[in-house]
Amino acid sequence: MTLQDRLDAFKADFISGKPPYNAPPEIHPIMARATAELIASGAATRALKAGDRAPDFLLAAPDGTLVSSADLLERGPLVVSFYRGVWCPYCNMELQALQASLPQFTAAGAHLVAISPQTRANSRKSMRENGLDFPILSDRENDVAAAFGLRFALPDYLVALYKSRGNDLAVTNDDPSWTLPMPGRFVISPDGMIVYAEVNPDYTRRPEPSDMLPAIRRARLTIAA
Repeated sequence: MTLQDRLDAFKADFISGKPPYNAPPEIHPIMARATAELIASGAATRALKAGDRAPDFLLAAPDGTLVSSADLLERGPLVVSFYRGVWCPYCNMELQALQASLPQFTAAGAHLVAISPQTRANSRKSMRENGLDFPILSDRENDVAAAFGLRFALPDYLVALYKSRGNDLAVTNDDPSWTLPMPGRFVISPDGMIVYAEVNPDYTRRPEPSDMLPAIRRARLTIAA
């Protein structure tokens, strides 16, 4: 089963209100409206693309260690996945799929990191629950996400819905801004250029991890060049 198959199956169960989700039907039009508005805003078209230079970043891993993109790029291609948070089932399924593909990325000479606005404690929880061998770096206030063109503010009506469902992002992220990154994946070559970019304002749609492998292999060739 592909990643998107898993996401579609979860979405169908969630919308149907099947246990254990028991989602009330009135929330679905609200969530669909927010996604449609984000798509219509054209925000995804303004995100960084293949051929752009990737911003440098220095972010904390769950154990507090600072991780530098420059240091990682000295070792080979870098795969970056922007992750909304521990509360997002679609994101967690994506992390699991990335973990399953990690041996292929490693064999191709690449390192993988996820970047999230959540606190380091929540990133530790995400890594533990999803069985990850790659770090989730803490991007407070989504500053690195903004540099990649991914940060957006949730509309007030969606903030109210999240709060009513017990999902207070101001607490989860230790940040009152109520911003998130659009899901995005990037492959960055050792020279700092983006060679693969996939950004989707619809958080229920994610590309297959294997889609990045050709770009990773091309990026590795820049080391020899």
